Amino acid sequence: MAGPLAGVRILDCTTVVLGPWAAQQLGDLGADVIKIEPPEGDTTRQLGPARHPGMAAFYLGCNRSKRSIVLDLKQEAGRNALFKLAETADVLMHNYRPEPARRLGVEYEAFEKINPRLVYLATYGYRSAGPMGPKAAYDDIIQAGSGLASLQAVVAGQPRFLPTIVADKTSSNGVVSALLAALYAREKTGHGQSVEVPMYETLVSFVMVEHLYGESFRPSLESAGYKRVLNKERRPYPSKDGYFALLPYTDGHWKEFCTLVGREDLAKDPRFTSLANRLKNVEAYYATLAEICVTRTNAEWVELLKKSNVPHGPVNTLEDLFVDPQLQATGFWKEVEHPSEGRLRMPDIPPRFSKTKPEITRLQPRLGEHSVEVLREAGYSSAEIDAMLKSGATKAA
Repeated sequence: MAGPLAGVRILDCTTVVLGPWAAQQLGDLGADVIKIEPPEGDTTRQLGPARHPGMAAFYLGCNRSKRSIVLDLKQEAGRNALFKLAETADVLMHNYRPEPARRLGVEYEAFEKINPRLVYLATYGYRSAGPMGPKAAYDDIIQAGSGLASLQAVVAGQPRFLPTIVADKTSSNGVVSALLAALYAREKTGHGQSVEVPMYETLVSFVMVEHLYGESFRPSLESAGYKRVLNKERRPYPSKDGYFALLPYTDGHWKEFCTLVGREDLAKDPRFTSLANRLKNVEAYYATLAEICVTRTNAEWVELLKKSNVPHGPVNTLEDLFVDPQLQATGFWKEVEHPSEGRLRMPDIPPRFSKTKPEITRLQPRLGEHSVEVLREAGYSSAEIDAMLKSGATKAA
């Protein structure tokens, strides 16, 4: 059976990570995703190791389950082709800033006239109505502005970026949820709409889930910042032969843990008798866990805790993930034969559906691989396509 989004057509004009990874997730769920690229292609086509030009590792991670068409939107023929495709599309996504979108003539009002059912999603660095609305933004800038980088000062002694593009990927998931909600609303009302997903506001919301804390109340009851996680001792603890993660979090976890390690006295310690008390004495709590953790090897910890309810686990490196028992048992890593790039490894689609099973519908396309195919589907004649190829309004692989 086809995936849950089978029959939904998405025009993906986004580049880099935020939009492309969102569109890939939608493609994995069954949508027909048409990746619309400028003549030079998405910038990620050049990032990372590659067997062939334009098919670098970074691009491969964000662009499966799609078709690729080149349209030069600076040319009238390219813009007209985009409008033609939009007549029968369900979604159009882009990450042009507001002013460039207006210059190109691809603002929402232009598409609403030709397809009132279209869901038009723009993803920006900042909400367009604010003073930062016109500004460009990348993951580093959003990590800095959202407060996330400053949180690292607790453990690093100075603001640091997380070594993953968390602003892009968090916002990407926001794009997916916003699009699905807009499509659901369209099914009820019959009308599409314009949707805006800003990176900055999305990541501030993400950071402040727990860190709004005492500032949730007006007037505030305490300062912002969840104290348990804002502690330099919150970390994987050294074991006899490496590092291990331990978190006996609830009162039940704590009592069970104390019994398993033969420290029933700690279960009665007034500092630790409740979750609230452990939070008040979080440094002593972490120090105690560190003292206990170093008494066993990682294997001994796994054996001791494997039948318990106490949350625990190893500290995996990136390389460890390729042989992780959980990921191996669930078939998470897939190996495929790409027609131009040879043998590739890629992650599985995380969610599981009992009836509408998602699948990787297409492998990553070469630049313009489907230009002629998509234009023909839109009703263009061979002569019209040849003219666009000659002018550079489109391009074939």
